[in-house]
Amino acid sequence: MNIKELHTDQKAVSAVSLFKGENNMANAIQIQKNETLKEHITKIPALLLCVDGEVVFENEKLEKHTLKKGDYVHIEPNVKHWLIAKETCQLVLFK
Repeated sequence: MNIKELHTDQKAVSAVSLFKGENNMANAIQIQKNETLKEHITKIPALLLCVDGEVVFENEKLEKHTLKKGDYVHIEPNVKHWLIAKETCQLVLFK
């Protein structure tokens, strides 16, 4: 199975559960080129891994990171953040 097969091309942003454990989870996220995952907050620390494509991670603390295949960023709890896809991207979010 391939992570790209979990999503359709008809949605600008798609999220699918990959794994749920007792205390953790992983979601597969796809964002189409030039689309945005609007600002939101996580209540617990998270890690975002770019599997394919290119996406810009920004937060309210004015941090900005461009993620390409293999790049990752730690997401702080209780800090607004959002994503902008420069290319259609495949991401995995770990919490």
